[in-house]
Amino acid sequence: MTLPPHLARIVEAEYPRFSDVEMKRRRAAIDALVAQADCDHLVFCGANRFGSVVQWLTQWPVTAEAVGVLTPGKRDALFVQYVNHAPQAQILADKADVAWGHESSIAEAIGVLERRGARQDRVATIGPISAEQHAALSAKFGKLKSLNRDYIRLRQVKSGEELDWLRIGAHFSDLGMAALRDGLKPGMNERELGDLVERAYISQGATNVIHYIGVTGMDAPDLGVPRQFPRVRRVQAGDVVVAEISAAFWEYPGQVLRSFALGTPSKLYRELHAAADAAFDAIAAVLKAGATPSQVIEASGVIEEAGFTILDDLLHGYGGGYLPPILGCKSRPAGPVPPEPFRAGQTVVIQPNVVTHDGKAGVQTGEMVLITDTGIERLHSRARGFQII
Repeated sequence: MTLPPHLARIVEAEYPRFSDVEMKRRRAAIDALVAQADCDHLVFCGANRFGSVVQWLTQWPVTAEAVGVLTPGKRDALFVQYVNHAPQAQILADKADVAWGHESSIAEAIGVLERRGARQDRVATIGPISAEQHAALSAKFGKLKSLNRDYIRLRQVKSGEELDWLRIGAHFSDLGMAALRDGLKPGMNERELGDLVERAYISQGATNVIHYIGVTGMDAPDLGVPRQFPRVRRVQAGDVVVAEISAAFWEYPGQVLRSFALGTPSKLYRELHAAADAAFDAIAAVLKAGATPSQVIEASGVIEEAGFTILDDLLHGYGGGYLPPILGCKSRPAGPVPPEPFRAGQTVVIQPNVVTHDGKAGVQTGEMVLITDTGIERLHSRARGFQII
């Protein structure tokens, strides 16, 4: 598997960047949200590699902590922890004024807001602001206006440049799944399977997001969904291996889910995977701009018709976070079904994790797709289907 030349050039750059046009598009969209909230400034933040808005606005991936101040018409101020992280942040976030946050990044951000004349009840926020940070801001500037919901809606629809980076993330994720398939053999434990996966993409510029892997015997299964933390059980003939893999290119991941049988699949596992394949196909057939989450859930009814249910979410948005809509099925709902129709440019993961009702046996299949006006576009290249090792 190789990347097309235009994507390979992005990966090969020392520090890949989005174009000025793309970054101005993002900035204009956030400026509009701030104005709609009747605010003058935005505090945006992230911590412990969580908080996508920092990288989206500045191109700095959050490490320990990052707190930024956005004021329309001015350069962003960005404060990072720790002191040794500031030099590289200055290189990557080259359109912002970047500095070490000293003892408190939020205190440094408050200082910027004061110098910029921030007024009471006119400061907005995006990101995972802690209780302490919120208290410090509100003590100075009154009621804060959270734009998180608006930001998430904004991130659901991807630009053309973002889709290129997501295609790279999908490519890396596919490399991990191919390595699992090709290296899987009796005697290996789940830790070693994870090593196979990461070795396939880390050297090519990817970062690991997840590789959840589960191994169980088909004759006496004890696993319905991949484990988040590996055991040391060794793979044996007659086992089934289920996997969910996400590797990312900077903030842009793929997600691919597959199942493998070491030997001839049992009748139960053939039926489970047939139901999963049927559910994926039924959902893919209705999914397009204008389709509703209710239609997706209705299409997934083939799972219940086959006598099964699900454990994992049936479908979720992806790219810039684990995004709405997050859907269950008829027999395993995921809360109120959102009424908003899908939009062209959304990327979602279709992942019918079909399981027995006792949760002891299950399969994985699915992948991230792009929603278009007429249907879906695959972003992954791995063949679907129950694969026999």
